[in-house]
Amino acid sequence: MILLLLPAQPSPEQPVSPSHIVTSPLPFEKLVFSFEMPRSLKNPKKSKKKNRSSKKEDASPSSVVPSAPAKVWQPGVDEMEEGEELQFDPSAYNYLRGFNIGWPCLSFDVVQDSLGLVRTEFPHTLYGVAGTQADQQSANYIGIFKLSKITGKKRDLVPSSLNNDEEMEDDDSSSSDEDEDMGDAAGGNAPVLQIKKVAHQGCVNRIRSMTQKPHICATWGDTGFVQVWDFSSHLNSLAESDAPNNRDGTVIKQTPIMKFGGHKDEGYAIDWSPVVPGRLISGDCNKCIHLWEPTGDSWKVDSTPFTGHDASVEDLQWSPTEANIFASSSVDGKIAIWDTREGKKPKFIFKAHDADVNVISWNRLASCMIASGSDDGSFSIRDLREIKDDSLVAHFKYHKKPITSVEWSPHEASTLAVSSDDHQLTIWDLSLERDKEEEAEFKAKVKEQVNAPEDLPPQLLFVHQGQKDLKELHWHPQIPGMIISTAADGFNVLMPTNIDVTLPSASS
Repeated sequence: MILLLLPAQPSPEQPVSPSHIVTSPLPFEKLVFSFEMPRSLKNPKKSKKKNRSSKKEDASPSSVVPSAPAKVWQPGVDEMEEGEELQFDPSAYNYLRGFNIGWPCLSFDVVQDSLGLVRTEFPHTLYGVAGTQADQQSANYIGIFKLSKITGKKRDLVPSSLNNDEEMEDDDSSSSDEDEDMGDAAGGNAPVLQIKKVAHQGCVNRIRSMTQKPHICATWGDTGFVQVWDFSSHLNSLAESDAPNNRDGTVIKQTPIMKFGGHKDEGYAIDWSPVVPGRLISGDCNKCIHLWEPTGDSWKVDSTPFTGHDASVEDLQWSPTEANIFASSSVDGKIAIWDTREGKKPKFIFKAHDADVNVISWNRLASCMIASGSDDGSFSIRDLREIKDDSLVAHFKYHKKPITSVEWSPHEASTLAVSSDDHQLTIWDLSLERDKEEEAEFKAKVKEQVNAPEDLPPQLLFVHQGQKDLKELHWHPQIPGMIISTAADGFNVLMPTNIDVTLPSASS
């Protein structure tokens, strides 16, 4: 079961300072090997056990004394010794920044824009919608936000300076300068954050923007209502200016264009069809799924639900290619495939995990593939063409706690991002296999500057840390390699250095 965030947070209007983001990525050289993750020991006379989320300025460069060769930090495996702290490595990212919109957000979505279908050059701009989990029902709102002037830069995965001690010293001084602004891991000025806030009745369990009409958004509330909103005026207002706004906390009251109270319990599962504009499905904790059909400016919701699961419906995904096919996942450990033309029972239903299936993601580039994440920390990949036999393609048990989000890359069919309650966001490339020759070559390049573990899955590309209680992630559909994630302590925007994206040629 998905757990709610605890809104034990500073004042909701207090922005998160980017300098407090302390992450410990494991950037991997594509195919296998990892880069270094520095570990340091403070002066023993001044040494105190540090919390991993302590501010960067607590460890000035002059006070850090290397205690051992750099080592890759393995969450859930390695222990922190007294006086040790994880060091942020800016070379792992082309971009990294933290921000918040006030209260913690369990769910958000990227709002597609008209700035270009595929954008690869900085500066970037992104739009999004997010729903809060405030400490009082009346304090909740939907945040419509714009983050602009996102600047970063490309980096070589293996710096040539590793071959020259003098250059290494120069790099250390330059990286110290970059550490002054940890939020922009790749350098650059702080981005501009703009927010519009719309009041919402109760906490927002999930929010989704319609692909074909991104200003239309649906929310699932803990009050048991599913609501549809038109945020066109707010998005247009944000688009017209790059000046920061709404720092006074003004919350606008707006009436939703549709409000459905036919579910008998609250829920989390909701999805817009990528094939039929306006078609929506919503699932609840009472095992029921309702179909919404667009009727001009409104919707007709089928009062007879789809049923077939033995427990709460946790997630829903429409087929990326078939107008009438969708998938569901449940606390009963099963995944079901439904056809809206063939009654209210699933066409196929099968056991997917030994625990709750919290989340699913249907691959939009390889529509036969579906990913699922479970409460036991595992995630699986299945080929739906083999659904009548053994459809399991891969099963990973890397994460130590429940999987909270999975999503296929919109630009690489074999790449998947996963978040977990173990405070890790991982990126995987299922096309990779271990190559011992390339590993040896990479080790020779870095000249033993890193002690890499031998037991990491070769498909694991990247591990991002620094956020507490990660709840949801999304790839940006128009900015290859960019991921946005939400957690109890705010949002991160990250672009790892080693996520190579093969874009289609102009002639294709």
